[in-house]
Amino acid sequence: MRYFYSDKSSIMVSISVMLFMLAFASPCWAETNSKSGRIELPSKEEIKNLPANGGEKFNRLIFEQSPYLLQHAANPVDWYPWGKEAFERAAKENKMIFLSIGYSTCHWCHVMEHESFEDPEVARLMNETFVCIKVDREERPDVDNIYMTVTQAMTGTGGWPMSVVLTPEKKPFFAGTYFPKNGKFGKPGMLQLIPRLEDIWKTKQEDAKEYAENLVLELNKLATKPPGSDIPHSALENAFLELRDNFDEEEGGFKSQRKFPLPHKLMFLLRYWYRSGDAQALEMVEKTLRSMRRGGLWDHIGFGTHRYSTDPQWLLPHFEKMLYDQALLSMVHVETFQVTKDDFYKQTAEEIFQYVLRDMTSPEGGFFSAEDADSEGEEGLFYTWKKEEIYKLLPKNEANEFIAIFGFEDDGNFQDESTHSKTGRNIPHLDLTIEQYAKKNNLDELELKGKWLRWRKILFNEREKRIHPLKDDKILTDWNGLMIAAFAKGGRAFANKNYIAAAEKAANFILTNLKDPDGRLFKRYRNGESGLTAHLEDYTFLCWGLIELYQATQNPAYLAEAISIAKMFIELFHDDTNLGFYLVAEDSEKLIAPAKEIYDGAIPSGNSVAAYCLIQLSKLTGDLAFEEKAEGVFKAFSSTVIRAPSNFCLLMTAFDLAQGPSSEILIAGNESDKSYQKIVSHLHQAYLPRSVMISRNRKTSSQLDTLIPFSSEQNMINSKTTVYVCENYACRKPVHTLSETLGIINSVSKSKNK
Repeated sequence: MRYFYSDKSSIMVSISVMLFMLAFASPCWAETNSKSGRIELPSKEEIKNLPANGGEKFNRLIFEQSPYLLQHAANPVDWYPWGKEAFERAAKENKMIFLSIGYSTCHWCHVMEHESFEDPEVARLMNETFVCIKVDREERPDVDNIYMTVTQAMTGTGGWPMSVVLTPEKKPFFAGTYFPKNGKFGKPGMLQLIPRLEDIWKTKQEDAKEYAENLVLELNKLATKPPGSDIPHSALENAFLELRDNFDEEEGGFKSQRKFPLPHKLMFLLRYWYRSGDAQALEMVEKTLRSMRRGGLWDHIGFGTHRYSTDPQWLLPHFEKMLYDQALLSMVHVETFQVTKDDFYKQTAEEIFQYVLRDMTSPEGGFFSAEDADSEGEEGLFYTWKKEEIYKLLPKNEANEFIAIFGFEDDGNFQDESTHSKTGRNIPHLDLTIEQYAKKNNLDELELKGKWLRWRKILFNEREKRIHPLKDDKILTDWNGLMIAAFAKGGRAFANKNYIAAAEKAANFILTNLKDPDGRLFKRYRNGESGLTAHLEDYTFLCWGLIELYQATQNPAYLAEAISIAKMFIELFHDDTNLGFYLVAEDSEKLIAPAKEIYDGAIPSGNSVAAYCLIQLSKLTGDLAFEEKAEGVFKAFSSTVIRAPSNFCLLMTAFDLAQGPSSEILIAGNESDKSYQKIVSHLHQAYLPRSVMISRNRKTSSQLDTLIPFSSEQNMINSKTTVYVCENYACRKPVHTLSETLGIINSVSKSKNK
């Protein structure tokens, strides 16, 4: 599977001696589906007894925890994990390095494995020519970031599987994505590519190294760019105008042959609507969410969202399910419910939560990473249906009704992307909603909805009997941070204690198992083991989750943890010279260039989330040092952001908060008091994107005196629930009722809202 970064900054290189290589560096599409089955892994005890190279049946990846690396542990390719051993061998033997990067639920990664890495002839050539390294992009986003930038510079696009050829010093001179065994349509396959690369290494090695050196110089220039001026306030409107101009009015989302959910773009649009009152911004959000929900991108039987749609109509998805998509999409549905009070958005968010709690939650409370697109070697097999299956499960008249409602076709609506042929299988989707279908056909809406609930249960139970897609059961700190934020936000808005409990359990799991005594985080937990150095996203995403959890519970312990983690990521990742944050800590492994990222692609960047968290913490605590570091993020990337602000929508969300007007709302009172409860409950359910809330009561006051010093004087007046609404750290006259509180909040939000 390939994912395009269409807007990420590229590096301009013009080394003429190597230009001929670029003619076959461009990626091509797969032509066959993977039939690769799952390997039977040895037990932990058996693994301990294997030789260092993995033995006859396995390679060195057998000793890894990553499900993606373990998928390749029985390949005849002599894979190494990224590490010192591989690079030392490459240097000793003067061999090129073949670096392959992917992830466990990537369909086209499976295709390339089956076609190339499982093939003895290809493996022999790879082993003779290269030192071969496999990397899980989800475990090493720093490695992925550097070489993805290279791949985009060389080919004009990028994606996974990513295939990069390096010198023994880790410096790249060739890049592409998917390569089959044999070439197709004028593109080389591995059997053609490897000999050509070998010839270059033998006859033009110095040219290749010179090309790589120049490319690394360009990478370092990109990473050490000096900060610019302030981002102008007009960037908010410009981001909206860009999104509006690129909006698909017919199908929702943004114009492209392949459509990603991109919830953070929709979250920005909600904030722009709140700021400007422009109804079109809200309409764009609602149109997109409803269109996605009707299409095949949504799992109508088991809930949750697939990765992205391969067509503009949201019908044909790539079927993998990623935790971060569930988190971000549920968050924007929660916020849209807060804005509209339409139960459609609440229901969709709750169905995502149901899916995550059912299928993606470990017994200890952490959240798993992903579910594969493939099962039994076929993409989408688990999720698609033949007509005859429906007739076996439902009475004929009801089966006819189901088939009509959910757009089934005789030869199937699921077209194999590689062969462009119908499969006979159908992806359930709605051309009309249940309500629209009932109205059009003069049916009783409640009766039809009742039928649908029964049909869904029958199909779900039948689907459970199928072989499930592979679950990537590693628990990642960063993606868990997003899911914690989502459950906390949903629990707060829906007054659902179970969602808040899920967020708390996950947060406590991460803080217990993925944080060392010095406060540093680990990246991954699997099979009872924590490991890997954490990156910027791990700290910032977890910080976001803890801030949302504090807002939902008003437990100061979570605020204390968020502050601690923010201080830690400032210490470890901040660029004191050029501002902003590096992807890796100063004391981490040195790669060929320092990596900084601001582009908010399928997932927001660590810098964008850092800015968002730091501004919130500044408003919660009154500590202006947090705000100063956030302003540094805006300056560090301002020249890039100003050119196309809609590519940085989470950063624009942070910028919107920084621009204000914002409010800090402190409620002092007794938790058992009905007036206190009424105010807190209403504020939890309201859409107040530029407000933070602090509850001061008998349980929290002593801790808040330390964490939020300015709150120590803000207590109940005359033993009544008292609300202090502050703007830019200056407080209005205290009030005692909900209506007075809302009046002040509204006046603050409108005072400079344009």
